[in-house]
Amino acid sequence: MSRLESVFKPKNHKALIAYVTVGYPDVASTLKVVPLLAECGCDIVELGIPFSDPMADGATIQRASFKALANGVTTAVCLDAVKKLSRKTSIPLLFMTYFNPIYQYGLEKFCHDCVASGIDGLIIPELPPEEAGEIDNFALKSGIDLIYFLAPTSGDDRINLVASKARGFIYLVSIAGVTGARNELPVDLGKFIGRIKQTARQPVCVGFGISTPEQAAQVARTADGVIIGSKLIQLMETDDAAMTATQSFVRNTRKALDEIKQGLS
Repeated sequence: MSRLESVFKPKNHKALIAYVTVGYPDVASTLKVVPLLAECGCDIVELGIPFSDPMADGATIQRASFKALANGVTTAVCLDAVKKLSRKTSIPLLFMTYFNPIYQYGLEKFCHDCVASGIDGLIIPELPPEEAGEIDNFALKSGIDLIYFLAPTSGDDRINLVASKARGFIYLVSIAGVTGARNELPVDLGKFIGRIKQTARQPVCVGFGISTPEQAAQVARTADGVIIGSKLIQLMETDDAAMTATQSFVRNTRKALDEIKQGLS
């Protein structure tokens, strides 16, 4: 059992997964906020490697990525940050990155260096299972979970393929589109999650658009976890030095998810 899989082992536990861009607003902030997220109840933190063409990301994460790039953040800088974070927190850490930075770094070397730094899994938004063979093999040999996507538009064939390939968990995007905080989520999302679970043995975690503890709780009634990114980036943009607003939001979201667990027990 991988460290990612162990997060979902406790009965009825709902995973809280946070996303932050490495190097936004600077690397020091990343090294500070990740341990705080863990202390406030996050089970997993997804670390974005900044990229110049983040096609799956909305305006908020795009701005964060461009700022990090302007700060000189590279893949090597991200790996070094993870190595430092692994000494500060024990929760699983993921990289969310696009294929080009990995390809430029070298697929096998990237997977090797990820393990050496303390990365548990990879999320590569634009890489479908049909085209992931080489890096999937390197990740598997390295003990890294490669996480694949489903969307509400996915048909049975796609669900079956992702269910046969994904490790760690399945990332379900709540809507067909890019990341970003939203006021409402699709009303039939729970039904689609149930459809996935008829086939998949992996946990299903939902991201894209979740921006309040209430939305997180709504989704987690049927999903195994929720992923929150843009809302956290927005909070960090205006937060104080102690990151008070960010901590408060995460604690309230953790509380909302734990209340679901109590209701299911």
